[in-house]
Amino acid sequence: MLQFTLTKIPVIETDRLILRGQVLSDAPALFYLRTHEQVMRYIDRIHPLNVQESESMIQIINDNFFKGASLIWAIELKSDPGQMIGNLGFWRTDLANHRAELGYILHHDYWRQGILSEALKEVLQFGFNTIGFHSICANINPDNKASRQLLLKHGFKKEAYFKEDYYFNGQFLDSEIYGLLTS
Repeated sequence: MLQFTLTKIPVIETDRLILRGQVLSDAPALFYLRTHEQVMRYIDRIHPLNVQESESMIQIINDNFFKGASLIWAIELKSDPGQMIGNLGFWRTDLANHRAELGYILHHDYWRQGILSEALKEVLQFGFNTIGFHSICANINPDNKASRQLLLKHGFKKEAYFKEDYYFNGQFLDSEIYGLLTS
């Protein structure tokens, strides 16, 4: 089984970005992201009711890191340090199978600027080269064309299309699964 031996979430820097662990002071930004109608348009998850619920979510994310179940980075601009504009990482790890599920969210003011692409490149390299994942998958809403384009740009291949496999908010929804194998 793959071992998850990191003692803290490492900081990753790109040309424009700092990827770092999420902290409780990120809760207002996370609350904004998780309650914004456009940002959540294709993310079929329950919205937090208040900032305290976002604080709890950050605590769960960090607790899951220490259990080897997830590794989520806050995304911030080098030009605006300390301000989380999104997050990205491995929401679910399957260490027995050397596999992880990718997830991401980004503030709408930063869409279509290559930010997620820049961050994703580094996170994928970290997942394959440092952690040792064999495969990374992503589960997207089939209507999310931007997410599909991002995944395809980074070499992901469509692995499956599931009809009405997810029940959310009183309706059954479809899912598209994309995967990437280590090179």
